[in-house]
Amino acid sequence: MSVQRPYPACIVGAYEHPTRHAPDKSVAQLHAECARGALDDAGLSFADVDGYFCAADAPAGVPALMADYMNLKVRHVDGTESGGCSYISHVGRAAQAIAQGRCSVALVTLAGKPRSGGQATGTELRVLPADRPWSAWESPYGWTVSGIYANFACRHMHEHGTTSEQLAWVKVAASMHAQHNPHALLRKVFTVEDVLNSPMVADPLHRLDCCVITDGGGALVVTRPEIARSLRRPMVAVRGFGETVRTGEAGDFDMLRTGAAISGRDAFESAGLTPRDVKYASIYDNFTIMVILQLEDLGFCARGEGGRFVADGGLVSGVGRLPWNTDGGGLCNNHPQNRGGMTKVIEAVRQLRGEAHAAVQVPNCDIAMATGPGMVFGIGHSHATLLMERTS
Repeated sequence: MSVQRPYPACIVGAYEHPTRHAPDKSVAQLHAECARGALDDAGLSFADVDGYFCAADAPAGVPALMADYMNLKVRHVDGTESGGCSYISHVGRAAQAIAQGRCSVALVTLAGKPRSGGQATGTELRVLPADRPWSAWESPYGWTVSGIYANFACRHMHEHGTTSEQLAWVKVAASMHAQHNPHALLRKVFTVEDVLNSPMVADPLHRLDCCVITDGGGALVVTRPEIARSLRRPMVAVRGFGETVRTGEAGDFDMLRTGAAISGRDAFESAGLTPRDVKYASIYDNFTIMVILQLEDLGFCARGEGGRFVADGGLVSGVGRLPWNTDGGGLCNNHPQNRGGMTKVIEAVRQLRGEAHAAVQVPNCDIAMATGPGMVFGIGHSHATLLMERTS
């Protein structure tokens, strides 16, 4: 649904670090290598960057430290921290900053090394900083992230009849895409039975219902449309953007309603689009249940229908109704620093450029989405949605 319209900004560079285990690199080095890759992809240099965006994964979570490390001469910086969706949010914020004349070439970076630090899937206890408002009441119980999302899965099953087999189809779809990605951590094609037979992590979530844990990172370059046109790269324009913070609402909390209901609505309204216009969707997949919840909140299916939507390959490119996470996503490919928003934008850019693997490339892909949560759903939950358009 391409139309002539003014765009606030375009994504001209995208780079995903190929490593999934980097014990020999510092986090700052990974940030810089990702930045170099994205700038090379755009045909730009560090000297061209006048806006820098990063989150808490940057050393000390301070943009100035990485700007100094990369010798950037910036007019605008943004260190907004909203968890895993920070980088989706950063693209939207970069577009706004560019439209307001605060910068012309914005660099967004992510990097981290949780795999080198020995993290294990779904089992790490959350030891919360003592100054968080609810730490004194929740930390003593030693909750895990997988346990939180298992509660949501149980509730969805109770209210809507969703099954473990339907959850498993999300992993199956991711693996069918990851087999074509030479950098994916897991390239095996899994079956529903494989998922159901994997060890239980937090009932009803099995190990294969959980995302991978990887080192690495990624970066994006966002510019003014005039600069984008001069670079002779496929034009990927920012079409719509929405973000939100979803609180626990003082205990009156609907655990089956994610922030996607708000960020998706706002992104579609700002873009003048509907879910029917989306040819490809990158949807954050930290756990299989979170994909189902977001599909419902984004309007791709009715509430309670997410399990049936994904069953029998509903997300598989070339097979299902909504081609999704064609790089293998966080469930199979890459989840650097436990933050999946960056890779979601990168794969959406690949699809719009026609640069995804031929086996999963969506034909005539002109509208794509990147969307996902940040922090932990139900505990200071953020969410961001970005709609992009191929314009040339």
